[in-house]
Amino acid sequence: MTEQCPRRAVLGLLGSAGVAGLAGCLGGESVSVLAAGSLGRALEERLGPAFADESGTTVHGEYHGSAVVVGMVRDRQANPDVAISADAGLLRDRLYPEHATWDVVFGANEVGLAYNPETGTGARLDAGDPWHEVLRAADSGEVAISDPELDPLGYRAVHLLALAERQYDAPGLRDAVLADAYREPTEQRLLAGVETGNRAVAVAYRNMARDRNLPFYELPAALNFSDPAHAERYASVAYTTDDGYTVRGSPTLYSATVLESADNPDAGEAFVQFLLDSPGLLRKSGLAVPAALPRSHGQAPERLRRQANSEASG
Repeated sequence: MTEQCPRRAVLGLLGSAGVAGLAGCLGGESVSVLAAGSLGRALEERLGPAFADESGTTVHGEYHGSAVVVGMVRDRQANPDVAISADAGLLRDRLYPEHATWDVVFGANEVGLAYNPETGTGARLDAGDPWHEVLRAADSGEVAISDPELDPLGYRAVHLLALAERQYDAPGLRDAVLADAYREPTEQRLLAGVETGNRAVAVAYRNMARDRNLPFYELPAALNFSDPAHAERYASVAYTTDDGYTVRGSPTLYSATVLESADNPDAGEAFVQFLLDSPGLLRKSGLAVPAALPRSHGQAPERLRRQANSEASG
C-alpha cells in the first residue's frame, strides 16, 4: 500500500488544488463505498472511474437498497469509508450520531414508471393511458416494486400509490396494486424483469430507466418526489416498516457521509468532494443537481461546508 500523505497535507490539497492534486498522496490507495443500488451503474461506469483517473484512488463499491446499507453499518456487517443513501432522512435517523455526524446532499432524482412497450400493459402506458388505471388493471406479477422493507424506492412506491388515491379520487388503489405487485428484494435487479418482458412495468427512478434504455412514464411533480415545493404534500403519506420505523414521503435526495469508523477517511472525504465537484457527471448519470445543492448537514468538514449550502444540524 502506498504511504498516505499526512492528513493536514490532504486537507490542504483539497482546499487548494481539488481532487486532482491528491494523485500523489492517494495514488495506489482505495476507497470503499457502500451505496444505494440505484447508483450502482453511475458509480461503476462513470463516477468511480473518473475519480480514479483524477486521484489515482480506486473505488470499491457495494450496492444495496439504502435501508440495507444503513442496516449493514449499524449491525457492523460492513465498515465502508463512505455510505450513500437515496434518502437523506433515513441516513440521519439510522446513523447519527454513533456512525456519522454529518452528510452532504449532492443529487436528486424522481420517481416514475419504467416499462416494456412490448407488453400489453406497457403498450397502454406507451399510448398515454392514465397510469393509475393501467396499474390497477394489470395482471398479478406484471407490476414490480422494490421491497419497501429494504429500500426507499419501495416505500416511495407505497407513498406514490397513497398520494394517487387522493389525486385521482381512486379509493383502494394502493391496496389493489400492492396486493398483486411483485416485490423485488434486490434494487439493482428491479428492472431486469421489465427488460425481458417478464414484468410489464416497475416503479423506478428516472436514472434507472435511463441506465437500461427503458421508456420512462413521467408522473406529475405532485407525485414524483422530485420537487421540494411539494414537500408538504409528500409528507402527508407514510409507511411503517416491520421493525417500527415510520418514514414519511419526502423529495428524493442522495446523501453521502464518511463514517466515524472509516479505515481511510481522507480518501472518503476526497471522494465526497469529488461528488460535489462533478454535477456534469451526475447529470449524465440521470440525476438532477438543482441550484440548492450541494447542501451539508451536521458537523461536515469545513471545506465541504464552504462549498455546500448549509442547513441546520437539528
